Amino acid sequence: MSRPARPGAGPLVGAHMSAAGGLPRAVERAVAAGCRALQVFTKSSNQWAGKPISGEEASVFRTAAAEAGISSLVSHSAYLINLASSDAVVRARSVTALVDEIARCAATGIPHLVLHPGSHMGDGEEAGMDRVARGLDEALSRAETGVEVLLETAAGQGACLGHELSQLAEMRRRADAKDRVAFCLDTCHVHAAGYDVVSRDGWRRLVDEADRTLGLSRIRVVHANDSKKERGCRVDRHERIGRGAIGEAGFWNLMNEPALAEVPKILETPKDEAGLWDREGLALLRRLARRKAPRGR
Repeated sequence: MSRPARPGAGPLVGAHMSAAGGLPRAVERAVAAGCRALQVFTKSSNQWAGKPISGEEASVFRTAAAEAGISSLVSHSAYLINLASSDAVVRARSVTALVDEIARCAATGIPHLVLHPGSHMGDGEEAGMDRVARGLDEALSRAETGVEVLLETAAGQGACLGHELSQLAEMRRRADAKDRVAFCLDTCHVHAAGYDVVSRDGWRRLVDEADRTLGLSRIRVVHANDSKKERGCRVDRHERIGRGAIGEAGFWNLMNEPALAEVPKILETPKDEAGLWDREGLALLRRLARRKAPRGR
């Protein structure tokens, strides 16, 4: 059985944890898994609005995370938010919801908020990207905090934006508030979108493209997820680390990439009730970081 790693030791890895029972409970779960990084939803992922976070809950959460040695805190925004939508009502609700999410992050001391760019709903990529940029500007102007919004890579399903790194870069470029916009790279998503993260040559091409388009220094978080499906499938199906189509070779590339050494790697992989799968996934990432050369593929 994998034992939790000592907080503060080894690579900056962690997992998305449930905040059921309150945000401080997410810290307890992270500690049990041996996390140095933690991602949470600060409200329900499938609702527009959430119960306000009390000052006491926010304070206990911040203190607990600091005392646990969790050095990287991230929030993921609700899935309903769609700044790219061609529906004006949905866009307005999305902006309002994003403002609230940013405020919740500020209250809890979470510096980064991951956001799916959303779907243009068949209206075209150019129009969709422009709406995302304008939505970011409106939300960030209404929520003047130090919280940074991270546009996440997409798998390429349907009319969703962000399956090409150049699209993420363009949305940020069009935003006036670009100083508060950066990026989150999801290994499952880029794999599903067609990028090769498994071979050494493919990985180098991905890193080089990310450097040219996004700027490696603007990648604030990596979601370390294996994939149930093959490369280029355009389907977002996460699998446990080392058990999917990416496999250990792909995650060796990630864990031994100097340009991303200080970037937190966060699991969003299937969980079991006991939390064993998270502990095993994190332990595997740590082993891969120590391994001198990839195996297989």
